[in-house]
Amino acid sequence: MTDPTDPAPTPLPQMDALAASMRTVLDNCVWSQTMTHASLVTYLIEESYELIDAVEAENRDVMLEELGDVLLQVVFHAEIARRTPAERFSLDDIARAANEKMIRRHPHVFGNETALTVDEVWRVWSAAKAAEKSTRTSALDGIPQSMPALALAEKVLSRAERAGLVDPGSPNRVGQRFADEAELGQVLLDISAAARSQGLDAERALRSALRELQDGIRRQEAGGGP
Repeated sequence: MTDPTDPAPTPLPQMDALAASMRTVLDNCVWSQTMTHASLVTYLIEESYELIDAVEAENRDVMLEELGDVLLQVVFHAEIARRTPAERFSLDDIARAANEKMIRRHPHVFGNETALTVDEVWRVWSAAKAAEKSTRTSALDGIPQSMPALALAEKVLSRAERAGLVDPGSPNRVGQRFADEAELGQVLLDISAAARSQGLDAERALRSALRELQDGIRRQEAGGGP
């Protein structure tokens, strides 16, 4: 077992072994050879949710296993890309890109910026990200629309509030404040149950409302009014 107090080991022999095993699998497994980036998406989503379950259960052993499954998906995609002439990137290229982004996004750690509070870190990180995404024309650009509806709603509202496009203190139609997440969860469950009893799809309904909200935000950004 790795001692967390030890210096970070380098290089990573087990990562090299995993990459080598994946190369062998794709050389010899006819099922794996049929896989593409697109066909692997289902497995990536499933493995991600299994990891979330392990994290929420605070189960160390299962978390270790599920993190490995997510890593396996990354290695699988990397090996497919390495073999695809139009892509030609490798696991090392992915790690390099991730490391470069981490360094750019933490100028208070790797550069000359100073951030001693969480709010200051958020300011510095946001500025660094904004500099990278300078070609974006909307606060909503880059939000993955395939996210589950509730997570998507949280992301859209968060971006819009930070950009001053939505008032976080405005009155809400629910007309209540929640004591905690348990109470909120029960309300959401009640809404889902009520929708189901009426033959309505709560996920689809929220997605539809979010499309209208995002269209309105983009019109507002373009100067066309709400």
